[in-house]
Amino acid sequence: MTNNVLVAAAALIDTDGRVLICKRPQGKQLAGMWEFPGGKVEAGETLEACLIRELDEELGIKVAKNCLAPFVFASHAYDSFSLIMPLFLCRRWEGVVTAREHEAIAWVKPQRLSDYPMPPADAPLVAWLCDLI
Repeated sequence: MTNNVLVAAAALIDTDGRVLICKRPQGKQLAGMWEFPGGKVEAGETLEACLIRELDEELGIKVAKNCLAPFVFASHAYDSFSLIMPLFLCRRWEGVVTAREHEAIAWVKPQRLSDYPMPPADAPLVAWLCDLI
């Protein structure tokens, strides 16, 4: 039986139509790959509450629940678990985006996202963002 892991992610979109991606730090699984910010949903936590917590912890920004718009989801079967990842769009937040837990961050036009190596679960979301933005 495969273990299902639920992860909520956000596509932060700035006023220039660029999307934020974060580089996974050394020592973590899939280190050096670029991903959308977010994280594992804790027991009893809503998807939105998870993102609000993770965006504060990872990037130092405050996001209101009504600024998170459900967009699309990805699923991917890794060797030891299956990942289910809803992606939310977010265009408004408070504070300055700062890499607190990632090796680096980058604001990238959607058409250039495929230039950055991404985990198998994140990569399919790029086409959706290119169609939207």
